[in-house]
Amino acid sequence: MFKKYNPNRGDAWNYGGENWKLSRSKIDLFLECPRCFYLDNKLGTKRPPGYPFNINSAVDKLLKQEFDGYRARGTKHPLQKEYKVDAVPAKHKMINEWRENFKGVQCVHEPTGLTVSGAIDDLWQNKASEYIVVDYKATAKSEPVTELEEDWHIGYKRQMEVYQWLLRQNGLKVSDTGYFVYCTGRPDEKAFDGKVEFDVHLIAYTGSDDWVEPTIVKIKKVLESKKIPKAAADCDYCAYREAAAEKELEQK
Repeated sequence: MFKKYNPNRGDAWNYGGENWKLSRSKIDLFLECPRCFYLDNKLGTKRPPGYPFNINSAVDKLLKQEFDGYRARGTKHPLQKEYKVDAVPAKHKMINEWRENFKGVQCVHEPTGLTVSGAIDDLWQNKASEYIVVDYKATAKSEPVTELEEDWHIGYKRQMEVYQWLLRQNGLKVSDTGYFVYCTGRPDEKAFDGKVEFDVHLIAYTGSDDWVEPTIVKIKKVLESKKIPKAAADCDYCAYREAAAEKELEQK
């Protein structure tokens, strides 16, 4: 059954409520538009959600099962061999919890008292005992995705850097270089035949989490303020709200 959009978040899920955490996606929302972030997390009015991409969820689940098989055997996945990555899927007692939505990797940021969280897709480990953050992505294009060159890919990069920061806060030795397992569905095959073929590429990304802690401090300051922040210049949601409000005033 289609679930109707409810713009109002329950108090327990707002800032100060017992269930509220500063998730990786909330950090990204703050960087995208501080006003939308404040309306959502402080005042409890959510943006309309996007439609879920169930094919992405299916690819994510299958990749996790596949890499878990090599994790259990302690051997390299063929993709790691193909790209000459000197690592194997990591065995860590927290891996299942760290992958779970609404749990994930967590830490309390002591300067602000905020609990920060994010659910990872996978974790590898190299011979230097460094943990490597791995994120799964899926799309469908005529050409396979082999590098993160689009402007909107900044969100993917920030996502990985937050995960690296979180794992370091949990005492892990984490490599600056992470990987995206990028699966591109082929929409131009001659026939469907009940299956979608994917090109799978491994994209390396060397990140820096230097921005994460200062951003958390800014977020805390905004959340404690009684003043709604300005909208981001390129926020479509805020632009719509303002335009709609003007039209309503004209009709009065």
